[in-house]
Amino acid sequence: MGDDHIRYEVADRIATLTLDRPDARNAMTYEMLERLIERFDDIDADDDVRVVIVTSTGRYFCVGTDISGASGFAPGSPEFEPLRGTGRDLGGELAIRIFDCTKPVIAAINGTAVGVGVTMTLPMDVRIAADDARFGLPFVRRGIVPESCASWFLPRVVGAGRAIDWTVTGRIFPASEALDAGLVRELLPADRVAARARDIATEIAAEAAPISVALTRQLMWKLLGAPHPIVANQLESKALIAVERGPDTAEAIAAFFEKRQPRFTQRPSSDLPDFYPWWDEQPFADE
Repeated sequence: MGDDHIRYEVADRIATLTLDRPDARNAMTYEMLERLIERFDDIDADDDVRVVIVTSTGRYFCVGTDISGASGFAPGSPEFEPLRGTGRDLGGELAIRIFDCTKPVIAAINGTAVGVGVTMTLPMDVRIAADDARFGLPFVRRGIVPESCASWFLPRVVGAGRAIDWTVTGRIFPASEALDAGLVRELLPADRVAARARDIATEIAAEAAPISVALTRQLMWKLLGAPHPIVANQLESKALIAVERGPDTAEAIAAFFEKRQPRFTQRPSSDLPDFYPWWDEQPFADE
């Protein structure tokens, strides 16, 4: 199923989102960003989806935003509306939507990623890249600043020093540097990236309890800014009490002793504990 250059497929409990604009090197448009946000809404509502893969067709993952003018991104064009009239960057809205997702997200970066092609992957959980891919965050070379919440995510993924180096110089760097910095988990020939992502997704879908995955993913992300480990202790304790009372814990233990794959029945759409979400306060959200 495809629309607005975004293909969406679900098979074997894995949702695959594919940027499908190869003739434009998968340059991003407003319509594509909006469709991705909608698809992540669909993914969270679909309990048959356990894992998400984001990838692209063609030789490029995404070369950034479409500045041709046809998409409304070109400065000076009548359609140019970088904040959509909402006061917020649409790429940032996508990043936050991925950040809040209850399913783990794997980026299968099959080719060069520049600008939003990099920043959209930062809130994803696993990034695998083609060994000949190149990366770049050239915002300052276009007279703008990083978007898609990159100023929050990038230092947390690769450290402040590397994040400032890449964003202040705006230089293009090789996949080997991305690997060394921890931006990507592993490098493979381009034709093996998608299969490797699917192997990882298949293992998660088969072996991990969906409620446990949702809670674990959000604990890891949301506690990055916690002022003291006591916050983690309090939330982990609540989560442990909640899941230990559920059927999936008993099923996981039984499956372990019986040497079989577990059959989890709890659903993230309806069975997350009462204290979830715990991050209701959104500072600056209405400013």
